[in-house]
Amino acid sequence: MNDMYLGIVFLLAIAAGFVAVTLGVNAMLGPGRYNRARLDAYECGVNPTPQPVGGGRFPIKYYITAMLFIVFDIEIVFLYPWAVSFDQMGAFALVEMVLFIVMVFVAYLYVWRRGGLEWD
Repeated sequence: MNDMYLGIVFLLAIAAGFVAVTLGVNAMLGPGRYNRARLDAYECGVNPTPQPVGGGRFPIKYYITAMLFIVFDIEIVFLYPWAVSFDQMGAFALVEMVLFIVMVFVAYLYVWRRGGLEWD
């Protein structure tokens, strides 16, 4: 095997050994008795609410919030390489990034005004 990958293989072996030892110790020392209370859902001290067979439906605001997170997460992914190579790109890159941030900010303001960030 190439010496270049030896460190990665070594770290993977350590990680696999840690997982195996942790699961083995847990199986040996952990409690073996299970009761109904351990298998029930726990909702912060409140009695669990019954769920439909399919798991229930999520409100649409959950998906909107998730999509907004993805949009801003992708914006950050574009900002990192731009910030690293900013000195080499010059003024053109600065103008392009300002336009990009303005477009994302306009979308953020639109969602904010429409109430998409309010969790009912």
